[in-house]
Amino acid sequence: MTTAIEESVEITNQPTQAKGEAKTPILAKEYIIPFMMVAALFPLWGFANDITNPLVKAFKDIFLISNAQSSMVQFAFYLGYGIMAIPAAIFIRRFSYKAGILLGLALYAIGALLFLPASMTAEFNAFLLALCVITCGLALLETTANPYVLSMGSPETSTQRLNLAQAFNPIGSLGGMFVASNYILSELKVEEFRATEKLAHPEYADMLPSVVDGKLTQALVDFSVADPVAHQAMQAADLITVRGPYIAIASVVALLFVFFLFRKLPDTVAHDEPLTSKVLKETFIRLISNARYREGVIAQAFYVGAQIMSWTFIIHYGMTSVGLTAAEAQQYNMLAMGIFLASRFICTLLLGLIRPGRLLLLLALGGITLSFGTIFIGGMTGLYCLVATSACMSLMFPTIYGIALKDTGNDASLASAGLVMAIVGGALMPPLQGILIDGGALIAGIPSVQTSFVLPMICFVVIAIFGYRAHKIHNT
Repeated sequence: MTTAIEESVEITNQPTQAKGEAKTPILAKEYIIPFMMVAALFPLWGFANDITNPLVKAFKDIFLISNAQSSMVQFAFYLGYGIMAIPAAIFIRRFSYKAGILLGLALYAIGALLFLPASMTAEFNAFLLALCVITCGLALLETTANPYVLSMGSPETSTQRLNLAQAFNPIGSLGGMFVASNYILSELKVEEFRATEKLAHPEYADMLPSVVDGKLTQALVDFSVADPVAHQAMQAADLITVRGPYIAIASVVALLFVFFLFRKLPDTVAHDEPLTSKVLKETFIRLISNARYREGVIAQAFYVGAQIMSWTFIIHYGMTSVGLTAAEAQQYNMLAMGIFLASRFICTLLLGLIRPGRLLLLLALGGITLSFGTIFIGGMTGLYCLVATSACMSLMFPTIYGIALKDTGNDASLASAGLVMAIVGGALMPPLQGILIDGGALIAGIPSVQTSFVLPMICFVVIAIFGYRAHKIHNT
């Protein structure tokens, strides 16, 4: 829905305009406040994603488990999207966007609070359950917020409008990384132990970082056997450190729940047809027959996999290929997110000049090139290549989302569920990368952490194919 230019936010994604022709606004005046309210939710899943990524390495050392086992943190976290996406869409279709937001916030807060009993029992699986509940809430929020933002105006500007809302997501991500770096990783007793071990063995300075990391891990294992009581005390202290930020975010989410409970949100899509099994079947057939949507779901799964692998294992890369501490490596994760945030705003503006499919293709090709550097160069240069992939990834999620949902009309909420379910790609691929790291180098002479980034590179190839087809075949 649009209004005259003087009553609108004057942002357009029209590459060319006839002289004297009114621009199509990205956001009509009556939707500014609702848009700001919904956009305020986008940092929530950014925060949850990026405070959780460092837990893969932290839990590996705290619980003394393998890379494959610790990557189950990401499996549990993103599994919630696969579990809840379709029920979320049905719930929203049957009730309203506002109801979806409220239920999503409630599940988010409950999951964060479950970190309290998990830390008290010191059970790794209890943390996995808490993370899964959090993402059940996030699935509801994303299934609600993304199509809701798309519906707040003209279909012509829907992709740019979603990119604008998604630009707030990295703000939450930066917050999650900052908290993880300054209030979790830097405060862990296990990190103090590793630092002490390094000081006690000056000969480590002449060894490869990957070799040193293995020796420090073995020292932790030896300590747990030699003095199990002291090790358990260290483990308990670290789990208390981990839970603190989650209890804090639960409080923030609870306050947002109260705020949305008493605020009115406009209905932008009317569902006059009752949601029956017949309607669900017909909607599913329409969507699965839509090549652009079908390909978008596949591309989204590979994008989320690439993003989560790149951000999760950046700490492993920094520690084993460069020799950084966990907290130091996390600083490069924050740098990657800063680049991601800046690139998101830049790419949103570029959408006014370059068609979404073409820009997606160009950025995917950039991701492929940088992945080669990450794998084959290594060291600080390889780390910088890994950090720089965030500039290429910044546009991908909302652009794939917008392209896939274009012209889906009243099917948007259910179509959105398929794209949110695709986030389960983030659950499936990190464990595969963890297995590659544990299994040894794929290429002789190159550390396994580096060669494992062949998986994100493959993901960028799939996204490049979708970008090409979106531009050349689907004309978007």
